[in-house]
Amino acid sequence: MELLVDIFGYLSIILHGITIVAQSMTLGGILFLVFLMRPFAHVLPQGTNLERRIARLTIYSAIGLILAEVAGVGLQVAVVESTVNLTFLDVMQAPFAIAGTIKIVCALLLIPCLGARMSRGLLGAILPLAIGAVELTAATFTTHAYARLDNNVLLLFVEGLHQFGAAIWIGAIPCFVLALSKLQDADGWRVVGARFSRMSMIGVASIIVSGTIMSVFYIGDVQGFYGTAYGVMVGAKIAMFVALLLLGLGNLLVTERLRKNQDASVIRLRRFAEVEIGIGFTIFFAAASLTSVPPAVDLTTDRVTLHEIAVRNAPAWPRLTSPDHDQLAVSQAQAQLDHEAEQRHQAAEQAITPGSGVLPPRNAEDIAWSEYNHHWAGIFVLLIGLLALLNRAGVRWLRHWPLLFLLMAGFLLVRSDPEVWPMGQEGFWAAWRDVEVAQHRFFVALIILFGLFEWAVRTGRLRNPKAALVFPLLVSVGGAMLLTHSHQISNVKDQLLIELTHTPLALAGVASGWARWLELRLPGRGGRIAGWVWPLCFMLVGVILLWYREA
Repeated sequence: MELLVDIFGYLSIILHGITIVAQSMTLGGILFLVFLMRPFAHVLPQGTNLERRIARLTIYSAIGLILAEVAGVGLQVAVVESTVNLTFLDVMQAPFAIAGTIKIVCALLLIPCLGARMSRGLLGAILPLAIGAVELTAATFTTHAYARLDNNVLLLFVEGLHQFGAAIWIGAIPCFVLALSKLQDADGWRVVGARFSRMSMIGVASIIVSGTIMSVFYIGDVQGFYGTAYGVMVGAKIAMFVALLLLGLGNLLVTERLRKNQDASVIRLRRFAEVEIGIGFTIFFAAASLTSVPPAVDLTTDRVTLHEIAVRNAPAWPRLTSPDHDQLAVSQAQAQLDHEAEQRHQAAEQAITPGSGVLPPRNAEDIAWSEYNHHWAGIFVLLIGLLALLNRAGVRWLRHWPLLFLLMAGFLLVRSDPEVWPMGQEGFWAAWRDVEVAQHRFFVALIILFGLFEWAVRTGRLRNPKAALVFPLLVSVGGAMLLTHSHQISNVKDQLLIELTHTPLALAGVASGWARWLELRLPGRGGRIAGWVWPLCFMLVGVILLWYREA
């Protein structure tokens, strides 16, 4: 149970992100079925079969929502029970538990409503919409709006509108991609494309209106955007939202050409929609991470100023030499405890127990150690991007560049956490209870996996076309997970100044992963352009890492 409490913060963000994805896909599937698929099923080839497929996808999404909510509510209940003297029944009366239970019941009720027996008639449309509306209402009571003392009703409505916009647009895109993949004629593409474009416009308008109102009430002023963690995460969401708008604009142009009976690339329509799914789901995880920080308007002190940002990011030569391990504060504290233990002839408490909630001591050498790690990681990534670019330009023998990922992974495994194995006192398994250590090792595992897969693909050892997709998917997942990355730093300003570096790293990682996806999946000029974009994004990541400072 102690371990569960230790990792609660990070695990709750991940589970909440999965819940938002499943919820949006469930609501989006209902809206797609009711307002697009069923009204036009009779004019689409294989319309009945396609309707069943989309209903099945929506049912799977509802099942995913049930599992995610059970896990999320169960986690919160377990943590509350272990930290507060309350019974299970007492905890289940809390607002989060009531809202979660309602969402689970609604998802259970949706499953038979989406079955073939109830798919026809007015009841088959009204019942899923009504259940979805109840589910959406319950979801709004788990947002920041419910906890506000002022303008509570307005903000609850705005939060609901925001989630509705995300569902009818991003949550319905998987259904749209499924429909495009099964339809084989221009008439079907024209009908589905035109209708979904209108649905997407409603979603975009809902998100823009609600997002603007929430920014006014939750952020308040310009400094709230750059001076608080909440504002920085909202800025990351806005950047990805703009990318989605550009992709959506590209698809709108295709659907307009289809509507006018002109030649258009349906393949581009599908590939852009696939990338919209990936970036949209990343936005959902960024939204989940917002639940772990208070709105900017509530942080009137300890805000970062533009001057502090400029000072922290002033040009400086990268740190290419590292202090010795025994100069670090953790090592010195451990040595002191060992000395006291020897004098008293008893076992001493360890200097730092990962996951205990005790922040490790830090000195100038610790900062230098961390900067050294980031700067050498930047050199690795910059070199990887450069070699990939040269390989793209035709230097064939450079196809082995993915092996550099393995060297970087080994470097990070040894250096990332000096207080744990292999350099520190804490053992390999004991250190997993520390969230930051677990995150670092997760990223190391990702680096190893996509390095090996990409090398095997480029050297012909893996010939399955799907194997090539592992690299862009894992790079994109790594970028998304970086948006949930947290540092245990007691000073709020230091935490935010580091986040101001990690956020553009995450955005560049997401961009590079999905650009590589388009290179592999999109034929013609678009794919070739994407093939030049993603190595440049890697090089940008390298430059940002070389620019990294902690003091």
